[in-house]
Amino acid sequence: MEIILHHLNKINQKPTKMFWTLELASYLEEAPWPATKDELIDYSIRSGAPIEVIENLQELEDEGEVYESIEDIWPDYPSQDDFLFNEDEY
Repeated sequence: MEIILHHLNKINQKPTKMFWTLELASYLEEAPWPATKDELIDYSIRSGAPIEVIENLQELEDEGEVYESIEDIWPDYPSQDDFLFNEDEY
């Protein structure tokens, strides 16, 4: 737990921008949606998500907002319509 707290303290010291990838976002697929920022951070820590996921969540503005899905956090998260394949063909 000390290691996690050390990393979280380092996160709070460096100004960065959120950077999401499909791989990073996949760690939140099973998150307990809807969830607050703190709940998502707790889930990420407990589930062993990479530090980049926790860093991204730390950068969310915390106004007590409840997030319904990953799309609320990463608006450009690709939907099934974004992929170029026809499910009926398979």
